[in-house]
Amino acid sequence: MPNPSRLRAAVLTASAVLLSSLLAGCGDDSQDEDLTAQELSWKDCPAPSEAQGGGAAPSPLPNGDEWQCATMKAPLDWDEPEGDTIGLALIRAETSGDKSKRIGSLLFNFGGPGGSGVTTLPAFGEDYAALRTRYDLVSFDPRGVGRSAPVECENDQELDAYFQQDATPDDATERTELLDNTKEFNAACEENSKKVLPHVRTTDAARDMDLMRQVLGDDKLYYFGISYGTELGGVYAHLFPKRVGRAVFDAVVDPTQNPEQGSLGQAEGFQLALDNFAEDCTSKVEDCPIGDSAQDVKDRIAKLLTDLDKKPLPGIFPRDLTQTAATNGIAQALYSQDFWEYLTQGLQQAYDGDGRILMLLSDSMNGRSENGEYSNITAANVSINCADDKPRYTAEYVQSKLPEFQAASELFGDFLAWGMVSCTDWDVAGAADHPDVSAPGSAPILVVGNTGDPATPYEGARKMVQALGAGVGVELTYKGQGHGAYDSKNRCVQNAVNGYLLDGKVPAAGTVCS
Repeated sequence: MPNPSRLRAAVLTASAVLLSSLLAGCGDDSQDEDLTAQELSWKDCPAPSEAQGGGAAPSPLPNGDEWQCATMKAPLDWDEPEGDTIGLALIRAETSGDKSKRIGSLLFNFGGPGGSGVTTLPAFGEDYAALRTRYDLVSFDPRGVGRSAPVECENDQELDAYFQQDATPDDATERTELLDNTKEFNAACEENSKKVLPHVRTTDAARDMDLMRQVLGDDKLYYFGISYGTELGGVYAHLFPKRVGRAVFDAVVDPTQNPEQGSLGQAEGFQLALDNFAEDCTSKVEDCPIGDSAQDVKDRIAKLLTDLDKKPLPGIFPRDLTQTAATNGIAQALYSQDFWEYLTQGLQQAYDGDGRILMLLSDSMNGRSENGEYSNITAANVSINCADDKPRYTAEYVQSKLPEFQAASELFGDFLAWGMVSCTDWDVAGAADHPDVSAPGSAPILVVGNTGDPATPYEGARKMVQALGAGVGVELTYKGQGHGAYDSKNRCVQNAVNGYLLDGKVPAAGTVCS
């Protein structure tokens, strides 16, 4: 079940899990001096923890080098920097190039909020081989995530039940059940993670990144942010504009939207991606196996979801494929055009009475491994969003907004509208309606928008450029499909990004790649 930003939470982390499953301003300088002077103890990386998603330790890099991991100490409360500390998990691949040409460390955040950078960077490490020629590639688990003081809410069995519930209630009884389950989940977070919940805001993570910059030995922050990582990068630029080195934002969150506007934009974005998927299937030379026309494809999906609301299909024993799980799985597959074939197979299978592939896709979105263990992506995602976002939406308010969401998307509208109640009973007050990313005086930031992006609609890139301020944001457009642009392997996009990060060449504002 989504919260206001749930459908963008999976980003690349869940995609990596999915593939393995299916194919087998003025800154605050007051931190304790001991923390800025700490030396990291880099060692071979262990296997990921359950909170990080489990699995095997990362495989060696193509040249045989091992990934290295370390833990950095940071203040639990940045308002009391000499108080309690927490450990933040980091991972790096040292530069493969001439050390004399090394620029520094390139810090990645792959999105969420709630995604583990420690597990995601190795999964996509080969995609950034060109950048490794002049940078150490570094990522981290933000506070509240993975191995970095992880937020804990419900256990695996409780989460199985939580994700089986009806996330699009049709009557008063179902609404009460949804609200009660949400309240129970939130209460579990409070009970199990009370100490960390007030300190997982994006502003806290941005201050952590500035500490990382210093501990890693860089005068400036070199940064590659994807999805929520663009919001985190924008907040960093606002807090520390003079410390921004070369930065790239890809799959850009609209920083001007409140949670309701963001959810409505996602409804439109996922509907656009579904339209494109259906058109792609039916426009090929061979027959599309899931419909005779694009509209027929969408009509059949809508009927499947309606039927599942009444009678779920067998999924992955002992769980059934519910309407909620199927919607979640369809959304997961729309994150990348590479997953469209799995969506086609999953729909074919479901029409034959078997919900396993759509269930695997949904599990990937929710961070559930094949052995039934959940990462903490959902707990972290809810906790960070609710700490960041000031609005609290009632069931009555959501009910009044359903027609607007349904007009944006017949399939995803209700799903995303009801996700807005996730923070209603949250114990920690939200910080603001939307983040402040204005960054006068910052170095140029390359902002890359994808016209077919379902989770962070294209319009967000221009809004980010405008919000960063004159002379800071440089917009680049990719006319493509899926969430993000760089990992599409589009040569034009990669040349522009690599040219800036490696050589400092800022592409012309308004550059279009297709």
